[in-house]
Amino acid sequence: MPPRLSAKVENIVSTVTLDQTLDLYAIERSIPGVEYNPEQFPGLVFRLDKPKVTALIFKSGKMVVTGAKSTDELIKAVKKIIKILRKHDMIITGRPKVQIQNIVASANLGVEVNLEKAAFLLENSMYEPEQFPGLIYRMDDPQVVLLIFSSGKMVVTGAKREEEIYDAVRKIYKKLDDLGCLRK
Repeated sequence: MPPRLSAKVENIVSTVTLDQTLDLYAIERSIPGVEYNPEQFPGLVFRLDKPKVTALIFKSGKMVVTGAKSTDELIKAVKKIIKILRKHDMIITGRPKVQIQNIVASANLGVEVNLEKAAFLLENSMYEPEQFPGLIYRMDDPQVVLLIFSSGKMVVTGAKREEEIYDAVRKIYKKLDDLGCLRK
């Protein structure tokens, strides 16, 4: 990435599948700090401090894990959750299948963007400043959505791999530069 470009993963949302059913009442009884209130929500809420993630665990053996700031952190968190469950006499068979559903990142182009011009020249973009101050751009490759602000700051969402974030930031910078939409 050019020196003024930056991007930082803020949150990874993933699903984890354990090919087995789980006794959420038994987990609630044996692990301190978990929350389970099936009248309000069918999943058990399991929070870790390190890495700081939250897992929603369902009877079906499926989990939704949010809060990781990298793929490595996500994998560490899933391993730690499985380890804690096993330590509290939960029998976990097989390996968890982890699938990233969405990566959200913040990014900065390091230059201001002329959003009116960009909205006019970029296809798959939407800009209604009376409604929202950012331009919404749907990129095809990688398949992500960028919220671009006139300051050059952005939110990138929809990535499935961390590399897609950095790829998208480089591509949008080049595209906006080629279109003459950057204020240097």
